[in-house]
Amino acid sequence: GAMNEITNGLQALVARDFQFAHPRDADGGLVAVVGIRVHRGVFDIVQLFSEHEADAARIPGDEPDVLFPSKVLWRTTGPAHEVIAELLALSEPAPDLGAQPTGCWLPTHAGRSTWLAASA
Repeated sequence: GAMNEITNGLQALVARDFQFAHPRDADGGLVAVVGIRVHRGVFDIVQLFSEHEADAARIPGDEPDVLFPSKVLWRTTGPAHEVIAELLALSEPAPDLGAQPTGCWLPTHAGRSTWLAASA
């Protein structure tokens, strides 16, 4: 079923150096599951809001706000298992000769963030 596809997809993302954060609202409720990879000068990010609602994007590495980017290179929305499958099928970014981001801040709780470092 779809839940198995989602679980398998998340495991495949982890195997590709995606790091996951679990932002919560002020009451401690889980808002989303957010996976991000800093790779070859871009951020690949996936946000799972529910089994039926997810969002993934590839964002330039110089984008200061990865959750609300002003520029996206690729984006998809839809059911979680489809979004994860599209993200896994996305081609590797071309090696960027410009500035390489070392990571990004990802919000985890109200008013708090965690640093996600780039993978080699």
